[in-house]
Amino acid sequence: MNKETLETLLIDYIDGRLTREERFQVEQELVKNPEAFKLYEQLKEVIHAMDQSPKLEPSAILASSFSKQLQDEIAANKKTNVFFMQPAFYRVAAAVALLVIGGGMGYWISKYQRQQEQLAVIQKQMEETKLMMMSMLENEQSASQRVLGATVALKLDKTDQDIINALRTALNEDPNTNVRLAALDALNKFNKEPYVRSLLISSLSSQKDPNVQIALIRILVEMKAQGAVKELQRITTDDEMLKEVKDEAHAGLLKLS
Repeated sequence: MNKETLETLLIDYIDGRLTREERFQVEQELVKNPEAFKLYEQLKEVIHAMDQSPKLEPSAILASSFSKQLQDEIAANKKTNVFFMQPAFYRVAAAVALLVIGGGMGYWISKYQRQQEQLAVIQKQMEETKLMMMSMLENEQSASQRVLGATVALKLDKTDQDIINALRTALNEDPNTNVRLAALDALNKFNKEPYVRSLLISSLSSQKDPNVQIALIRILVEMKAQGAVKELQRITTDDEMLKEVKDEAHAGLLKLS
């Protein structure tokens, strides 16, 4: 899929204008293509900023001044030839338009600069938080430190691929149940992201700890993750699975059906 087509689909995906088949196609691309996921994050941020931006309108003083100047110009030219009135009218309109446009440009330039400064601060803070989280998650000697590392992600308003991948590793590979559960909670915060939804679904087949299995099943059911149905069905027929896990899977299937 070329970048232009992908951008168009991502914008429509963010705006909710795609069919079910198109949404599935986009979500598959986001899961397997990190560059597509990065582009999705950037477009989502830009569209959100545009939605939040206030509409720029001329002030009451400027509107009143324009109206008075226009009326004066019309009155002054009523006794003159129409041929000479029109250029004068256009000069007034053009002058006011320049004021509005100039003010608008200044407003947007200033707003853009402020946003860039705020973005730089946020990015720095996020990078520092990410480094701290990664360091704690990689602490092989202390499970409590790894739990705290996963918990740090719960305080983030945004995430990125590195953070998600670190939490995925903790969820699937950490030997400690509490670390896995903390990583699961952190990932659940971002479960609206297609990539996160996909990895949560795929994680169910690799979990062996009953506590994590039950917690994960509940999250997937709450997400209405239809992609988990096949694995839930397998769990209900697995003779080696604990009864509590099988019961949870069976209850999940009823809710998803």
